[in-house]
Amino acid sequence: MGCGKSSIGRKLAYKTGREFVDTDRYIEEKTGMTISEIFAEKGESGFREIETEVCRELSEKDDLIIAAGGGTLTIPENVEILKKGSKIIFIDVSYENLCERLKHDTRRPLLQVENRNEVIKELLEKRLPLYRSAASVYVNGNFSSSRVAGNILSVVI
Repeated sequence: MGCGKSSIGRKLAYKTGREFVDTDRYIEEKTGMTISEIFAEKGESGFREIETEVCRELSEKDDLIIAAGGGTLTIPENVEILKKGSKIIFIDVSYENLCERLKHDTRRPLLQVENRNEVIKELLEKRLPLYRSAASVYVNGNFSSSRVAGNILSVVI
């Protein structure tokens, strides 16, 4: 969350001629609901079920650049699904940069709290080991999206 997956993914798609899919936007289109509405109606577990279904659906397609939501890789089944025939790239961004990038966010349900930076810290501590174990490739995401996309291209594609 906040590492620049969508911006970087769009740049990679443009540079490679591949289709870009942001799983959160895909879920919103598929369900006709915003992520916040899904969380409100079905809770986080209901959202994660939809997310896993979307991972399965997208994994059957070729040549996609997928920006998976921040919690996607916290579900082992999603990691298995996405690793089949794909590379998972971990865009590593410092806690300080995440807080700065997310300070005005109004879309992410998990951040609509008063202690936003504490939530970011807790999520990062919980998710970082999962991201690292899922990733095929690590890149430093503390730069512009163009620079990070270029670094990914030089390593992966």
